[in-house]
Amino acid sequence: MEKIIERAKSLEDYIVKMRRDFHMHPELKYEEVRTSRIVEEELKSLGYEVVRTAKTGVIGILKGKTPTVALRADMDALPVQEENDVSYKSKIPGKMHACGHDAHTAMLLGAARILAELKDELKGTVKLIFQPAEEGGLGSKLIVEEGHLDDVDAIFGIHVWAELPSGTIGIREGPLLASADAFRVVIKGRGGHGAVPQFANDPIPAAMDIAQAFYKILVREVDPLEPVALSVTSIQAGNTFNVIPEKAELLGTFRTFNEEVRGYLTKRMGEIVEGYAKAHNVEASFDLTIEPIPPTINDKSLAEFARETLQPLGEIVEPKPTMGAEDFSLYLKKAPGLFLLLGIRNEEKGIIYPHHHPKFNVDESVLWKGSAAYALLAYRYLEESE
Repeated sequence: MEKIIERAKSLEDYIVKMRRDFHMHPELKYEEVRTSRIVEEELKSLGYEVVRTAKTGVIGILKGKTPTVALRADMDALPVQEENDVSYKSKIPGKMHACGHDAHTAMLLGAARILAELKDELKGTVKLIFQPAEEGGLGSKLIVEEGHLDDVDAIFGIHVWAELPSGTIGIREGPLLASADAFRVVIKGRGGHGAVPQFANDPIPAAMDIAQAFYKILVREVDPLEPVALSVTSIQAGNTFNVIPEKAELLGTFRTFNEEVRGYLTKRMGEIVEGYAKAHNVEASFDLTIEPIPPTINDKSLAEFARETLQPLGEIVEPKPTMGAEDFSLYLKKAPGLFLLLGIRNEEKGIIYPHHHPKFNVDESVLWKGSAAYALLAYRYLEESE
């Protein structure tokens, strides 16, 4: 264990170098051609068996006996214009690693080096999953569908976290991140002149009533102690002051940790749209526009295991759940797993901006801890499970 930690510290320059390289060359979901090529080359040079997956994903395997432990890092960037004034600023206009996936990829490559050096001591098989398209592309779904989790006994993932102090490790059993759904409501009426509304069939009042009714579900139909978020984020209708439009459209999202609550919300929102359409004498439809992402529910025993295993790395806290979502949750439908957080907030360095912000950055001085955590969890899990 001490050897792994010391080796991770010695790899700090390598980890930072790789992170900066990925940061300067961000690639969006399923565009990660350059990133995956570099990852594949690194893994092959270390003696890993390499498998391509999910269009632009890479899996590195150190083959041994059972059990099998998997470690996951995501690789994709976001369509954000970077505003940081740093030497490693994004070179691609309109694209930026604004969520830290560049750090995840670099940390897992650091762990890959450590585990390759310990290959003869590993008591099982290690799979390193470099996943594409976490940001809205469900890259994890393709990896699961291709069967790469079928032989996995446990999977660990790490996310750098802007809300935690730099170097702090966040471990929480049970619900950590929420489910995610997106919806669209389309209301069709009859257009006309704003001065004679009696000759039109205005979709806007229906849109306003539907939006308000959605919010009332949360305060009158869902247990007040049940975490739920619902937001109507877009209302589009018409484009001038004196014309009643033919159509109105609502977009939004809802989040929960409870699958039953999610099902209830979906059902009630559809009923509300149908009822208000009838009341306003318009046509309306309610649709979910993305494949739902389930909540991320961490395994209790793996959380306890990780707290004990990672104690040598410093302070461990129990983070609050967040209504954000992660497609790591799809791996947890196939195998027990744990999604950890690594704090990267450093006010002295000005690293204070949230994920997806154009000034988001990470405290690179703690990234070696991510590599150490990956390697420690894999090594000790195989040792304990022998």
